Amino acid sequence: MFPVGNIEIVDWSPEWPESFRRKASAIRRALGDRALRIDHIGSTSIQGLAAKPIIDIQVSLATFEPIETLTGPLREIGYEWRPANPELTKRYFRERPGGERTHIHIRRLGSWHEQWALLFRDYMRAYPEEHAPYVALKRALAERYRDNRAAYTDGKSDHLWAIIRRADRWAADVGWLPPPSDS
Repeated sequence: MFPVGNIEIVDWSPEWPESFRRKASAIRRALGDRALRIDHIGSTSIQGLAAKPIIDIQVSLATFEPIETLTGPLREIGYEWRPANPELTKRYFRERPGGERTHIHIRRLGSWHEQWALLFRDYMRAYPEEHAPYVALKRALAERYRDNRAAYTDGKSDHLWAIIRRADRWAADVGWLPPPSDS
């Protein structure tokens, strides 16, 4: 079983991009050409943004099936499939107990959820003035819901949707397309 632990928001670390690169390289070796994109997503991918110290990696594939072509290779490099994940648009993997905190979100290439994660990341990178209000909210929610991840996540929802609406307008204005894969 995976430990839950308290929610902790820490200042951005310059070690996070390097941690992503190491993990992405191992994932690339494990999945080969099956991984069409491997991207650093989430708050740890946005320089200067405080975050939970968990590296979020998005792997984009043409299809999830057969699942064994994912579970076996990822298990060999230290990640366990979480088949009970309720979000059916992705397959979710985590580090083994005791490993460096990592969430692997495997999504279909070009899907709405895959694009959402990339757009959010790129918009937040382009607009650092969005960081302070988001960090203040995350810290307040982490304090209030220290041991309740569902409430913490739900508490961010309205703010995230407001950001993604601004990001959508920005994307239309600049003709945003996802940049090349991070790995």
